[in-house]
Amino acid sequence: MPNKRSPRHGSMGVWPRKRAIRETPRIRSWTNKKEPGLLGFVGYKAGMTHVHYINNRKASITKGEELQSPVTIIECPPLKLAAVRFYKSTIKGRTVSTEIHFKADKELARKKTMPKKLDDKKLDTIKPEEYDDLVVLLYTQPKLTGIGKKKPAFFEMGLGGSKEDKLTWVKEHIGKEIPVSEVLQEGQQYDTIAVTTGRGFQGPVKRFGIGLKSHKAEKSRRNPGSLGGWKGHGHFMYRVAHAGQTGYHRRTEYNKWLLKILESPKEINPKGGIVRYGLVKNTCLLFKGSIQGPKKRLVRINVGQRPANRIPKEAPDITNISLASPQGV
Repeated sequence: MPNKRSPRHGSMGVWPRKRAIRETPRIRSWTNKKEPGLLGFVGYKAGMTHVHYINNRKASITKGEELQSPVTIIECPPLKLAAVRFYKSTIKGRTVSTEIHFKADKELARKKTMPKKLDDKKLDTIKPEEYDDLVVLLYTQPKLTGIGKKKPAFFEMGLGGSKEDKLTWVKEHIGKEIPVSEVLQEGQQYDTIAVTTGRGFQGPVKRFGIGLKSHKAEKSRRNPGSLGGWKGHGHFMYRVAHAGQTGYHRRTEYNKWLLKILESPKEINPKGGIVRYGLVKNTCLLFKGSIQGPKKRLVRINVGQRPANRIPKEAPDITNISLASPQGV
């Protein structure tokens, strides 16, 4: 009887599987949006719970019924504007032409060396038609949370609207806090970008999900079968599943449904706080399902690039949010 055959394991779309360079993911492309404003937000993963909500999917056989679903809690303290960056297209690609910095909190010095002389007035002399695009540089305020972190995350964020609208938006938000309710809306779909939980050095069975070999196989049982033709010492096809780094990879999950924006932390904090996180102190988001990464890790939330039609554009009616403590407090 022949052995059972199966296709190869592990997606080639995420090759090579190596450790992420940084925990603050870099975004290379932004969704086009006509309305002026940020094209995403940033928060810290607090944990998970479950909610009961009324199903509002039109084509669902359970429409109108109460369903239960796990949700991920993302705490989102307000963001602050650190600088605005202007890009020009050259023969070598898009390059930074001008960068104007604004007055920032002293905690930002832990992350980046800021210029001593600020040129805020230079923003009034900028002509948008001389540049191809402009983005903003933002930083988080982890001091407002209970995760015990002081160094803020510093990152680039795209803006929606025309170049004139973008410049006007920047002038209106200099020195002001940007709340998450100004950027995200309940019921919409967003893409989450974060670094997954690290698992260290793992074998091919855990890393790629290959099956165990027959008990009659020679030598090892948890290794892949044939490595192909002999190609020299220490060389084999890169498509063959082998041991290596597992986890701590930059990954993107598309079309995460934002069920609720909770302004009051009392609505989500269980008695004794969230295990290995503590108490939520700021506005938080409830996303349906799980989101990559461990607790306290930074999660980037961007406007969806390819929203799914099967997901409703309106937020469901949430009837109950579980506040049960896993510790039994």
